[in-house]
Amino acid sequence: MAVMAKEAGIIQHPLFIDYGQLSRNFEWVACRRICRRFDLPTPVRIDVSGFGKTISAGITSRAMRLVEDAFLPSRNLLFVVLAGAFAYKLNADGVCIGLLTERDHIFPDQTRHFLNSAQAILQEAMDCDIKIVAPLIELSKVEVLRLAAVKGIRSAYSCHRGLRRRCQKCISCREYLRATEKG
Repeated sequence: MAVMAKEAGIIQHPLFIDYGQLSRNFEWVACRRICRRFDLPTPVRIDVSGFGKTISAGITSRAMRLVEDAFLPSRNLLFVVLAGAFAYKLNADGVCIGLLTERDHIFPDQTRHFLNSAQAILQEAMDCDIKIVAPLIELSKVEVLRLAAVKGIRSAYSCHRGLRRRCQKCISCREYLRATEKG
């Protein structure tokens, strides 16, 4: 998304959210590497890791089942609330979130209905017109991986287990494997 935004001439302020995910260290390294490689602004890191410790899920606790307990309630709402507040303080007019096509959604906070509701809440809470944009919402994981390859993005990280090598078992790894098999 950030590379696409840069190509479109959009001023951006990347925000990395540490919500206590097991993969946060590898994600943070990949985020900074991609920002440097594509001459994007340095990302700001916000630490709300207590969220994932208190409201645990398979993606925040090794004691839980990785796939069966993967859902972290309100994770995407947390993202848009934090990004919305960040945007407000910077006088920005929108935030981006990387949701993919609804056809493949697994959790309730991955839909257009969620985006519309979250945008209404942001506007009510801050009394301003901050837009939530999901530029990838029409794309499948296969299409996103193809787009990334075309743009030369090779160093992203997406394993929920937080291991150096993909675990091949988490939802993200399974999606990646399905996408690369189809692609």
